[in-house]
Amino acid sequence: MNRFTITDIENLTGIKAHTLRVWEQRYQLNLCQRKDGGHRFYDSEDLKKILRIAVLYKKGFRISEMASLSNEQLIAYTLQEQYGGEQEQAIHQLLEAVMAFDQEKFNEIFHRLVVHMGLEKVMLTVVYPLLNLIGKRWLTDRLVPAQEHFCSELIIKKILLATDGLDTVLLPGRKNLVVFTPLGETHEIPVLFMHYLLRKNGHHSVYIGKNLPLEIVLEYCFRHPPSHLYFHLITQLGPNNPVSYLKELQKSLPAAKIVCSGPGISPDIAASIDTIKCLKDAAEMMQFARSN
Repeated sequence: MNRFTITDIENLTGIKAHTLRVWEQRYQLNLCQRKDGGHRFYDSEDLKKILRIAVLYKKGFRISEMASLSNEQLIAYTLQEQYGGEQEQAIHQLLEAVMAFDQEKFNEIFHRLVVHMGLEKVMLTVVYPLLNLIGKRWLTDRLVPAQEHFCSELIIKKILLATDGLDTVLLPGRKNLVVFTPLGETHEIPVLFMHYLLRKNGHHSVYIGKNLPLEIVLEYCFRHPPSHLYFHLITQLGPNNPVSYLKELQKSLPAAKIVCSGPGISPDIAASIDTIKCLKDAAEMMQFARSN
């Protein structure tokens, strides 16, 4: 059984430890378990419940409402999602292939979508909603981690193939970027997609890997000084919190512009370091990839 501290839960869900304690005390939400000495700990089921609450909270549900819901009702409301007709059909076709571990069917559907819509539109309107839906399925015990990894690896292969197939012409005045994920962050799809967009738009972009210790990033940058560094942060389980990590990058590479995105970069983190550019959504990420 996985065990998490309240700090782990805060980093995984984005909900402050103080807020979790208030919810427990004020609304009698049973969110944790306790050791014999009274110390809190959380298991995987507790994590899923808190993530379900976080999803519904962002949808506008009040905590007082959710406190009265059964676990089955939380699951039902979490699964509710609305997409457009063609988009919804594509998402659910891919989801069926994922659930069945059917690689051939997934590849066939994905190829058809790319031919019809182009990779960028497929990523923004089908892949990201699909990954969101898969995350919700995991939260509600309707999908196992192996299916999530199966899907992610197939998508990663598609992005890598598309990137390798680019007839890239490096344009004068474009950015010279290093793309990576920090130590503790293993999600690659957002940074690989950004790497693809950057290269497609004539920038010099080098992807140096995922889950990288700071010293490896700096070693590359000292040898090949970039104009920009870019990373995407989903979780905050690395040894450094995002603020200290960003400040260390800034101190070590004063000539480089640091650009980041992702739910792991909260608005208060973005506001605390005004010299670092935080891309708030997909539209800003696309604009960054297209600009000089």
